[in-house]
Amino acid sequence: MLREATFPKKLNTMKEDFMSRIKTELTSTFDELYGWFDVPGDKLYYSPQDGGWSIAKTLEHIALTNHYLLILIRKGTIKALEKSRNQSYRDLLSDYELDWDKLELIGQPGAFKWHRPEHMEPRGTASLEIVRTDIQSQIKECLDLLDQMKQGEGILYKTMMTVNGLGKIDVYHYICFLVQHAKRHIVQMQELENSLS
Repeated sequence: MLREATFPKKLNTMKEDFMSRIKTELTSTFDELYGWFDVPGDKLYYSPQDGGWSIAKTLEHIALTNHYLLILIRKGTIKALEKSRNQSYRDLLSDYELDWDKLELIGQPGAFKWHRPEHMEPRGTASLEIVRTDIQSQIKECLDLLDQMKQGEGILYKTMMTVNGLGKIDVYHYICFLVQHAKRHIVQMQELENSLS
């Protein structure tokens, strides 16, 4: 297994940069999301006449989507760490970049057509306290998995992501996808709240 000391200073700085950005995006996005659990009940449960989701259902959907994304992120982390024991990835890491432009589109409602699977549809029956606890646990797990891949191992395992034609993306990109998905719905909740003012 490659040790931190085997990487030159430039590589260490690059890793710290993208790892730091992922962690910052993850924590700041979900810190903002937690505030949505505290909106007044009349706004929290209001369902738009166009058939859109209430804020409560949107929060439930985010937790459901996180759950399924984390299955892939968890598996990807295990596989990436296994590969790192037998494969040198220093050359791959030397010019590695996260595709922020492509990922940021995921966070923009209406940027492309999105067909979500039925199992990620919220039912509207979940306790919001449980949903909040689930999301907090999910974000803690994401941070823990990032810490396990702090030497850049996450670049070694890719899985297909069909949303917006992303194709095969590595574990770090999957975590960024999870963040951008939440951002997308924060914008939608803001739009719904503004329509009620």
